[in-house]
Amino acid sequence: MKKIVPLLSFFVLFLAAMACNGEPVALETTPDLSVEPTRNTFAWDRTAYGFFPSPPEATLESVLDHFETLEAHADFILVQPNIPWQDFVAEIDGDSQARTDLRNQILLARRNRLDWVFVVDPLNGLNRREFFGLPAGWESSFANPDIRSAFMNFTLWILQEFEPRYLGLASEINTYLDAYPEDAPHYLSLYADVYDRVKMDFPETQVFVTFQWDDLNNMFPPAAEGRPAYQTNWDQVEAFEPRLDLWVISSYPYFIFEDGGIPADYYTPLLSKTDKPLAVAEGGWTTAREGVVHGSEAGQVAYLEAVHDQLGERLSFWVYLILADLNMDSIRAGMDDLGRPSDDIDTLSLFASLGLITSEGKPKAALSLWDRFRTND
Repeated sequence: MKKIVPLLSFFVLFLAAMACNGEPVALETTPDLSVEPTRNTFAWDRTAYGFFPSPPEATLESVLDHFETLEAHADFILVQPNIPWQDFVAEIDGDSQARTDLRNQILLARRNRLDWVFVVDPLNGLNRREFFGLPAGWESSFANPDIRSAFMNFTLWILQEFEPRYLGLASEINTYLDAYPEDAPHYLSLYADVYDRVKMDFPETQVFVTFQWDDLNNMFPPAAEGRPAYQTNWDQVEAFEPRLDLWVISSYPYFIFEDGGIPADYYTPLLSKTDKPLAVAEGGWTTAREGVVHGSEAGQVAYLEAVHDQLGERLSFWVYLILADLNMDSIRAGMDDLGRPSDDIDTLSLFASLGLITSEGKPKAALSLWDRFRTND
């Protein structure tokens, strides 16, 4: 699982940004925040439901249509940008394409009455065991003062620009900590510094880091380092206390269990381990069978039921990875244009059928269940 789980986190942001790079679409470079106000989602006393804003095809039309579809089935989008290191190493303010792209994504969300959750992502979406896009010559360590400065500045810029209610400071961090235990103290100290600064300037913001739940429970033998399955590495989570406002996980159990085979207590250990709010920052179940991966529409329904029945009352928000399946012919062409290796495209195909609707827009059985959960029907 070194590459499989993180790949979508990288790719969906690229797809959503396609509508906002260069000049293909007439969006303001600085959003007018009076346009199409959001629903004030997080003022509601219930779970908020959302997706990565990943369109089924790598086209401008698909991006814009997809945001309209999201409005009917979601309360918010999850925005997970990599850190533009060079743009933010020296200062918070300035002009850059990265700033414009994010502003335009939030403008698209506002126009479709969607709120947002942010996760600042320093790591490579293709492999959470390495940094993404570091300038040449930069040391790959959270001890690097340039990395620490850019991380802090980018986070503060996001807060000043978009004022998110929920803010993550890395995704699936336990996979990096497993790979580089010597760098763990440096990341923990950076997290503490950024958390304290956020609370000083934006005390109402709820701050977290996400943990890959299946890996945290040693469900992948190659990555378990001899630890038995279901032995949860709680120490990796507790190392962040008391600076976790909520405990947030990701989970893709279709890489582990047969359809409908998620144990009735797979997620419940979270309930007794903390009394803080919980959230799912990404996850899903495929409806296709690809090699050793087993999926079906019935399995997708069972996944939603497992998360809802085991954690539902405690969830502040729930992100299902993608609303629509990916049209891999279109996506493959887009990735080829970017020069992505064929292995990455093959890996992406393992996630292409996670959607609750097909790439042509046909609802799957799980969509109505998701909508019922969301509306409390």
